[in-house]
Amino acid sequence: MIPMTTRLAAALIVAAGGLTLVAGAQADEPTVIELTQVGCQFLESENGANHGIHPSSKAECETFNEATGDDRLAEAKVLRVSAGDYVFRVANQGVPYELGFWLRGDGLISRARLPSVSGGGLADGDSEDFAVTLVPGEYLYSCPLNPTLDYRLVVDG
Repeated sequence: MIPMTTRLAAALIVAAGGLTLVAGAQADEPTVIELTQVGCQFLESENGANHGIHPSSKAECETFNEATGDDRLAEAKVLRVSAGDYVFRVANQGVPYELGFWLRGDGLISRARLPSVSGGGLADGDSEDFAVTLVPGEYLYSCPLNPTLDYRLVVDG
């Protein structure tokens, strides 16, 4: 793996609707998508709006999402990218329990045919990279441990 300082020095950072994409300067480098988890949400996915929830348990997020989820999803950023190699760099910022990340196809058939990536163990202040090669289709991403809403990702050919 290329050291972080070298990778960032050779990268172009593009801000797109609150999501940070770090595009590799060389064709063989994956594009990095940075996502920050705060209480019950991905910050960038909700256009940078931090709802200020400080949960001490998964149940608190479930209650918050049940009450506000439909309205928040209606305003949420749909991430659109081209097919290719990506690294989702997910950070835990202030959530006092371990978090994770789950990217999968939207719907049962898409889950079976589209690539997915998942993992956990992100303590407060930690970040982790999740590498995946995306093919055209519609995806969802979330954290079942936080839990967050199911945010949309559309991959074009």
